[in-house]
Amino acid sequence: MTVFRLNQIPLLSRSALDRADHLRADEQSLKEGWPTARLLRVGPRGAVRYESEALVWEAALELSPEPSPDAVFLGVQDGVHLWAVRDEALTGTLWDLRRLADASIDDFTAGVLSTALALINWHAGAAYHGADGTPTMPAKGGWSRVAEDGREDFPRTDPAVICLIHDGGDRVLLARQHSWPETMFSLLAGFVEAGESLERCVEREMREEVGLEVRDIEYLGSQPWPFPRSLMLGFAARADPGRPLVFTDGEIAEAHWFTRDEVRDALAAGGWRTRPEAGEAAPAGGARLLLPGSISIARTIVESWVAAG
Repeated sequence: MTVFRLNQIPLLSRSALDRADHLRADEQSLKEGWPTARLLRVGPRGAVRYESEALVWEAALELSPEPSPDAVFLGVQDGVHLWAVRDEALTGTLWDLRRLADASIDDFTAGVLSTALALINWHAGAAYHGADGTPTMPAKGGWSRVAEDGREDFPRTDPAVICLIHDGGDRVLLARQHSWPETMFSLLAGFVEAGESLERCVEREMREEVGLEVRDIEYLGSQPWPFPRSLMLGFAARADPGRPLVFTDGEIAEAHWFTRDEVRDALAAGGWRTRPEAGEAAPAGGARLLLPGSISIARTIVESWVAAG
């Protein structure tokens, strides 16, 4: 049986951001750091300004004279506080995180964007307490929300498993969702349900999506996925390629077993690229099999499986 481990850290897990969590509840320190702080504006669909291979920051004082409740504290770089704020009116040359990943962003930029998007997306749906609808206000630099009676909510992260199914040899199962182009395939994934372990989730999701019973489940690694605020937990598992595929839950349009050589050729062809004028993904050439780009842990898992053979 093929045994492999991730041969590199997934892109969004390589954060070099100093999150400075000890400052979040220190209102005085945040206020003192505000005059020299830098602010990142996050526009529609999580897009940001990116020029000369770097994020475009502005002085935090351009937003307000002191820390704004609309901004979230990201951390510290070289003694300077870093904040982010949603700006739906943001204009200019904008890049989203998927497109930036194809531009080989550095670890600091990856950490800043994955953190900023996850926090901003959480705040967008957390204005009211989940128990009784009581209004809440941002606190601790945007790392919590508090109701009038003191009840506190924290940023929500939704765990999801993503699994490479192999036959123990040189074949791997890849699937395509209905909304994807006919050549786009990836690994199978799904959200963890309440009261469910990660391993049982892998078993259930693989059975629901393609009708296969998997075994020899191995954990590989994880990656934040701020679309809108998930954590992807990577696994590998073995299944019998002789068993019929049954698409029970309707999410999968088709799935096929591919050889290691076929996957190796697909990796050499590149991943998805983004059309700047449309902000949408497009095939990176005329390949029959196209795999996810470098932003996804799916590609790291596939690359590691290929390399192990």
